[in-house]
Amino acid sequence: MRAGQYHTSAQLLMLKTYMADKDELTVEQSLGALSEALGKASADLSAVRVAVDSARADMSSHNGSHTRSVIKDAERAIDHLREADETLCKLLEDLKRTE
Repeated sequence: MRAGQYHTSAQLLMLKTYMADKDELTVEQSLGALSEALGKASADLSAVRVAVDSARADMSSHNGSHTRSVIKDAERAIDHLREADETLCKLLEDLKRTE
């Protein structure tokens, strides 16, 4: 599932580059770019979840040892997802206030 992970990272990098190239984005352009990134991330996250659940099932049935790097990467991913969730919640609050 690394390919999906890199795809999302590349898309977000392209989004940041696009936003940096523009002097001033409109709110509509910014929300459009965010919507596109969310759609792509959603597909990637769904695929990763399937792969993680499959790996968990394989690991529990084989009772094998697991490297510390898997635990470290999982914790880092959880932290990033939590930060993204908090940021998106703040965005939704801002959008509600402007309605």
